Amino acid sequence: MSENQYKSEVEAVDAFVGRYKELTNEIGKIIIGQDEVIKKVLISIFSRGHCLLVGVPGLAKTLLVSTISDSLGLDFNRIQFTPDLMPSDIIGSEILDESKNFKFVKGPLFANIILADEINRTPPKTQAALLEAMQERTVTAAGHQYKLAEPFFVLATQNPIEQEGTYPLPEAQLDRFMFNVWVDYPTYDEELSIVKNTTIDKEVHLNKIMDADEIVYFQKLIRQLPVADNVLEYAVKLVASTRPGNSLASSMVNDYLSWGAGPRASQYLIIGAKCHAAISGKYSPDIEDVKAVAEPILRHRIVRNYKAEADGYSIEKIIDSLL
Repeated sequence: MSENQYKSEVEAVDAFVGRYKELTNEIGKIIIGQDEVIKKVLISIFSRGHCLLVGVPGLAKTLLVSTISDSLGLDFNRIQFTPDLMPSDIIGSEILDESKNFKFVKGPLFANIILADEINRTPPKTQAALLEAMQERTVTAAGHQYKLAEPFFVLATQNPIEQEGTYPLPEAQLDRFMFNVWVDYPTYDEELSIVKNTTIDKEVHLNKIMDADEIVYFQKLIRQLPVADNVLEYAVKLVASTRPGNSLASSMVNDYLSWGAGPRASQYLIIGAKCHAAISGKYSPDIEDVKAVAEPILRHRIVRNYKAEADGYSIEKIIDSLL
């Protein structure tokens, strides 16, 4: 897509709102309910972020990702994380070809959308193989660096149930995810619709709403949206208020948190607020847009202590008190 297709940024944002509605309507042909989850996943895509979906098995997390990638016309690879998965199984490896030369065979990581299924079932060494790709959008193998195609987006799922054979994601890995989105059970009416639609012989054809170039264009557009100083100050103060011992921290934070969020949370709050404003048809984010994306951004970046667990204070309850 050419950048001068639209006469102004205002016209481009208006076009983005229309494309976003088309996209959600298309996804809604297959995914029933989960509107907030779809919204957060799309915000992270257009913010150039990554997303961690947490929910019990059987809530169509995998179907959601493949439906979104089909609607966006992107390459999609699913990697099933297991305890015996090696870094080379994700990145790729060098093999000796017929002419006795080493040739790099790309792994499943070389796609636009990666579904890292049950990411907490693989050892830390393999989890770490994703770190460079998620942050730098490059892969290093046998001393050579390979650039990943844009847009590049990792969507990981993990089960909240503490089961045998799970390895908790280290903080450095968690911090690479823009959002930590909780996928809940459908409502009674939604479940009724799901069962009706999935127990008949009915094939749904999805239209491609956007291509890779258009997504990259809108990602750049969102970063260009102006932000008022009071909104920037609110986001930075909100993140600072999660850090125990900080002058902005409340007594609840000092009592119940071991540590708070880092500067990446402030960056994601602003980028997420810009995207939330754009999909709402606004040309600049306000404080309400920051609040709308705060919980999934802060949820995995602040750590409760034992006192909070004993007193029944959840992470969500603490974030609500800060907002």
